[in-house]
Amino acid sequence: MTDSFVPAERARLALPRRGLMLIMSSPSGAGKTTISRKLLEAEGASLAMSVSVTTRPIRPTEVDGRDYHFTDVPAFRRMVDEGAFLEWAEVFGNLYGTPRAQVSAGLAAGQDYLFDVDWQGAQQLAQAAGSDVVTVFLLPPSVAELESRLRGRGTDSEEVVRGRMDRARAEMSHWSEYDYVVVNDVIEDCFAKVQTILAAERLKRTRQTGLVDFTRGLMA
Repeated sequence: MTDSFVPAERARLALPRRGLMLIMSSPSGAGKTTISRKLLEAEGASLAMSVSVTTRPIRPTEVDGRDYHFTDVPAFRRMVDEGAFLEWAEVFGNLYGTPRAQVSAGLAAGQDYLFDVDWQGAQQLAQAAGSDVVTVFLLPPSVAELESRLRGRGTDSEEVVRGRMDRARAEMSHWSEYDYVVVNDVIEDCFAKVQTILAAERLKRTRQTGLVDFTRGLMA
């Protein structure tokens, strides 16, 4: 078998599958943003960050439709009433929501989505999307290490750091509500584990929508 044959053979044997919603949560400073960026870079077009709708003012570096779908409060409220969101929440006076139609269409086409939400958002998405959801919670190796990471940013006051630590403890109390829990001690090790979780979940029989026709063909 030549090297040029392998990609073509893999493409020929690729079976249709339903996409999944990979939800990652962690306390601030546990590395969720870093792991998310590495996943998006490694997976390319097969994994997309979910683009939320928000009433927050757009920032100079942001692009409408890429970073967020920006709207006003009345329009957002209408979308809530119409059931247009899988989940939504108010954060620091601004509204954020996950558009249902966009995600549903992508999942049906085999697109995987990455969600960066807290435990409340994870619960809402799990209730709304059921078996399409895979939840991962990242833990720091220790409280001392988490505090060191937060202080190492050098941008927050003592009061802000204490507030973040209090919120971190509250968030970590929900670890048992997740499908997978990974301790982020070494970034590369943590990334490898999360990528393995994603690969395994993609292979679940219930997501392999093309298996029925494939196996019928084998037995014909």
